Amino acid sequence: LQLCFPLQALSVILLAFAFFVIIIAFFIPKQTGAGFYMYDTRWVWGAVFAFLLIFLSIQRTSLAERQLGRKSEPGLLLVKAGELQEAMVNKLDLLDMSDEKKAVLATITVNSRKNMTRDVSKRFSIVGLSHLLAVSGFHVGIISAFISFLLSFMPGRIVFFHYLKYLLIILLIWMFTYTTGLSTAAVRAAVMISIYLMGRMLKRKPDKYNTLAGAAFCMLVYNPFYLFDIGFQLSYMAVLFILYLQPRFSHLLEIKNPLLASPWNTLTVTVSAQIGTLFLCFYYFGQSSLVFLFANLFLSLLATVLIPATLLWMLIPSQIPGLKCLGTAVEAMTNGLMWMVERFASVPGATVSVRFDLFTLICSYIALGLFLLYVQTRRYWMLLAALVVLFIFLCLRLL
Repeated sequence: LQLCFPLQALSVILLAFAFFVIIIAFFIPKQTGAGFYMYDTRWVWGAVFAFLLIFLSIQRTSLAERQLGRKSEPGLLLVKAGELQEAMVNKLDLLDMSDEKKAVLATITVNSRKNMTRDVSKRFSIVGLSHLLAVSGFHVGIISAFISFLLSFMPGRIVFFHYLKYLLIILLIWMFTYTTGLSTAAVRAAVMISIYLMGRMLKRKPDKYNTLAGAAFCMLVYNPFYLFDIGFQLSYMAVLFILYLQPRFSHLLEIKNPLLASPWNTLTVTVSAQIGTLFLCFYYFGQSSLVFLFANLFLSLLATVLIPATLLWMLIPSQIPGLKCLGTAVEAMTNGLMWMVERFASVPGATVSVRFDLFTLICSYIALGLFLLYVQTRRYWMLLAALVVLFIFLCLRLL
């Protein structure tokens, strides 16, 4: 809309309205119950953030339009990130592995894809593990959990160490994100985890959907064109469905044994993410994996150990005793990862090919959303609405 109808001057009205609501909120006393203009009134503040997002997006788009045709050089921050990434990848040459396996290891740890071949990427796609080859929320979550485990010795009851622990976790997460070249998915995950950890640090209970929306808000304000980025769409849709479906799937089977609970949680997360991204995969890639459930059960657990172990091996100086043993373990895990990927990729009929257009994509998500709302609320008109959407879609296809 900004490209067709320049609105940068009129968009100031949106900014003025948002500030008006914020100022009014300080003068209207908080009421009991539902509240009025205060922060517990979600819809009002949702509208405020929506107006701010639209205003900033219009201004950012206008700026991008004025800069079209100019040759843009990468900033100093990205240049230094690339140099650090290169230095870490070069250390992989010390491992006794093929170049193909080193390329996979460089990709899943620091997002260096320059030596990645199309054949390897295709194999990972067939088994439904493309998310391993793009540093995203899965990787940032693993690093966050690993750092939290290393800092677990800090006494949480002491206020100083309580704040220090969370600040160190946030700092180290952003250092890891920096080494990945500040990729879109990694930044999204880092912003989300930072918002969540800030809430924990302040002893609040962060709302998971607000955390997701806050991360999207920050990224879209910085660059509204992320909205059309495939990685942005896939990662946010996957996280949204994980937040909504995973707890419901997890409660279907109550498992108290921690050795069995971890694989079960991995399965529920995998299924939730696959449901959320299925239609986008059909739209962008024309295919989806049929063996993803079994592949993720084993390979995600293996990657949970492999990624932090490899990063430790990259960062620790070579003179430290025992580093060779860690390098041997990394080689063994990488060989096992590639062996399992090849075995799963060779299964006949491992993928299903379906091509969606934009209209089919929109109808599919509307029908899916209405069906999930029906399951939650048991309101039959939602199920009827989902069936009506499918009926209209089929009728238009037959014309």
